[in-house]
Amino acid sequence: MLSCRLAVLSAMVVSTSLAASEPLPKLNLTANITVSGLSSGGYMAGQFHQAYAEEVTGVAILAAGPVNCAQGDLRIAMGHCMANPNSEPDLASIETKLNQLREAGELAPLSAVQGAKVWLFNGSADQTVSAKVGAALAKQYTHWLPAAQLAVVADQPFAHHFPTAKAGLTECDKSESPFIASCQYDAAAKLLGHILAKPLKAATDPIGQLLKLDQHQLAPASQGQLAQYGYVYIPQSCAAGQRCDLHISFHGCRQDASQIGEAYLRQTGLNDYAEANQLVVLYPQVEKSTLNPFGCWDWWGYSASNYLTKKGPQNLAVKQLAAALR
Repeated sequence: MLSCRLAVLSAMVVSTSLAASEPLPKLNLTANITVSGLSSGGYMAGQFHQAYAEEVTGVAILAAGPVNCAQGDLRIAMGHCMANPNSEPDLASIETKLNQLREAGELAPLSAVQGAKVWLFNGSADQTVSAKVGAALAKQYTHWLPAAQLAVVADQPFAHHFPTAKAGLTECDKSESPFIASCQYDAAAKLLGHILAKPLKAATDPIGQLLKLDQHQLAPASQGQLAQYGYVYIPQSCAAGQRCDLHISFHGCRQDASQIGEAYLRQTGLNDYAEANQLVVLYPQVEKSTLNPFGCWDWWGYSASNYLTKKGPQNLAVKQLAAALR
């Protein structure tokens, strides 16, 4: 679910009931940022980590491959970063390019990357991003991190979606809109527990606010890249001024609010844990376009040649959104 098989390269979500953007309460956020993402959002989470690792303390990537897998080429993306039987991400070439960008100061130094806790997930029945591609991502992070900081889950027989313990969603063996499934597997709890490095409790009835943000107003770099509106979930305690952390969750292709409404914003389980654990969740939304008809985050270079870097348009836009919440 990620590009033009992009129909396959993508895969996720139809109109939102939230009206115009709403005023933000004054938040008391720590400097800690954690990120997660599914499919194209998983690729984006990895890219955001490499760009801003000095600020990113935890990363969770579901159903995606190595950072810089596509190497700026859609043909490589389709041929080696999804479910092609002959997929073979070229990790040596990928790392050479990443090191060049690090040395040029266009990515964070590897020493900063090494400080994060990382959780990786790839369903063994995923027909969009194969187990081989997911294993290449795990191998990449194995070279970057101490073993104790890395958790890799590759033994669950799930299709291409965000698995949850909730009932009434997509069947676990199917990959279909809104790409959030009932699997008796609480991915939100597992990924947040690892990257936040603490035991979590869940709110049975989240009572925080899901607010609509004018991304173009808050983040100048978002114009022409992100949709006009994004969203943020703010627990009641955080709205009241309690010290809270920030988590950024990147949707997958076909999974933004214009395509599946509030499904990704409410059904993954992230808000349940955010409410009970002083965690604000930012849900940035990418813009659909002629070059990006399925609403995928840019992991192959449609936005700019520097898409991977600190100055990459989408990386920078999300960084500005995070800064605007502080």
